[in-house]
Amino acid sequence: MKRRGKRVLGAGGAGVIAIAAAATVAVVNLQGATAATPSGATGFAAQNGGTTGGAGGTTVRATTGTQIHQALCGRASASTPITIEVAGTITVGNTAKVSGDSCNTAAGVIELKDVSNVTLLGVGSSAVFDQIGIHLRNSSNVILQNLNVKNVKKSGSPTSNGGDAVGMESGVHNVWADHLTLEASGGESDGYDGLFDMKSGTQYVTLSYSVLRNSGRAGLVGSSDTDSGNGPITFHHNYYQNIDSRTPLLRAATAHIYDNYYEGLTKSGINPRNGGKALVQNNYFKDSQDVLGTFYTSLKGTYQTSGNILDNVTWTAADSEDFPAGPSMASTGTVTVPYTTTLDTASCVPSIVKATAGFGTGLKVSDGSCTPTTPSTGSTTPPVTSTTPPVTSTTPPVTTTTPPVTSAPSTGNLSLGAAADGSSKASGTSYGNVIDGDATTSWSPTGTTGDVAVKWSSAQTVGAALIRETSSRITSWQLVDVTNGNKVLASGTKAGGVSFTPVSTKKIDLVIKSASGTPQITEFETYAK
Repeated sequence: MKRRGKRVLGAGGAGVIAIAAAATVAVVNLQGATAATPSGATGFAAQNGGTTGGAGGTTVRATTGTQIHQALCGRASASTPITIEVAGTITVGNTAKVSGDSCNTAAGVIELKDVSNVTLLGVGSSAVFDQIGIHLRNSSNVILQNLNVKNVKKSGSPTSNGGDAVGMESGVHNVWADHLTLEASGGESDGYDGLFDMKSGTQYVTLSYSVLRNSGRAGLVGSSDTDSGNGPITFHHNYYQNIDSRTPLLRAATAHIYDNYYEGLTKSGINPRNGGKALVQNNYFKDSQDVLGTFYTSLKGTYQTSGNILDNVTWTAADSEDFPAGPSMASTGTVTVPYTTTLDTASCVPSIVKATAGFGTGLKVSDGSCTPTTPSTGSTTPPVTSTTPPVTSTTPPVTTTTPPVTSAPSTGNLSLGAAADGSSKASGTSYGNVIDGDATTSWSPTGTTGDVAVKWSSAQTVGAALIRETSSRITSWQLVDVTNGNKVLASGTKAGGVSFTPVSTKKIDLVIKSASGTPQITEFETYAK
């Protein structure tokens, strides 16, 4: 919908106005919510079990979109962790559909569909997605980091991803999008749509240290007023430049929006509507119009504000479908988040965001004191080498965390009475054979690698496992806690027993990463300790 011409109010249009007292920490806890160890992810992406992407899995290098798809399809299963380093320009022309049991790809778009535990990590400043979008659907635990996605169109040629630079829909959860540069060259009339869109049940997402520019639409949460199952979302330390609207458009979802720099918003900015809620803290708005409020609908949202600065911001008059927050940006509700964070003061937001946001900046972040720093943990950007090998899976060395044992712990086998699933099964074998207590039955993958999982209807405390094999063929394996962000609990080089710090979980996956022949697992036993 195009913005109608309206009378512009002058309040806030000259000079700099600080709105409300500067907040330093957002400390509000939701009942029953617990903060997960972020492992690099921040905000809501660090909740709901956390977001770790491909941590603990193999790392491969890709220079084309087809190679990205090949890396996804070459895994043992759709949940096998993988980090794909992207070095080169990805285009519609070099992105073909690749088929496999562990992927669901399409030509002309980077398709992360029906997958989990994936990191796309740009190398240096070389990872450019030129006129091709990244699409997430029915996927979880995904990290997108240090990438440039530009000029994705929904009309004209070429077209990709419905015109969205990054689009998420249909049951996506736990996504950390970090140090991205997302850009277009115009608005909808020029063939472009959103830069960062979330809809149809997209939950627990953080967009951080990213640049969104030169677009009619920065992004939305919820595609329509009936699409109410999205959020919560965190937006922090992002640079919105030369944007018409939707920073974001927030339908019936909760968002924490802090320490962002908005410059040149021409029509409207943060737009909570239809019950949407925004906690808006310590942002800097410059040379913009109607930076906060409910617009283009009578279905209002609410917002809680503190510590923001308005620098040459103008406001239009309210009417039956537009409700600008106005120069005071007074709160209209209370919005809570289940974590704490130290905020940069708004006065330094322009400088700290310009120094840290976007791809190719070395993944620099703020330490909360307006000082750019390079993280010592989490993802790092590897150097660009002169030659880029084709995509090949590399398995890092693993060592057995405890000596193999052949006897079970004294406590009861929790796998008995549980359920099982996996990535593939050879003819004549069954996933259920590993939990039936019968050493004469077994499960085998269709090749030398694969995974089989034990799962429960309610959480169990598990601190030990015993893997029984008919003959010694496994040469590398991992135990993965699927419930808690696919955390690697233990690893080893041969079947046997292992103990680890007890976890409360509903599913543990045995991932066989390599073997000298097709493994035959007779039992996958689990114990409290």
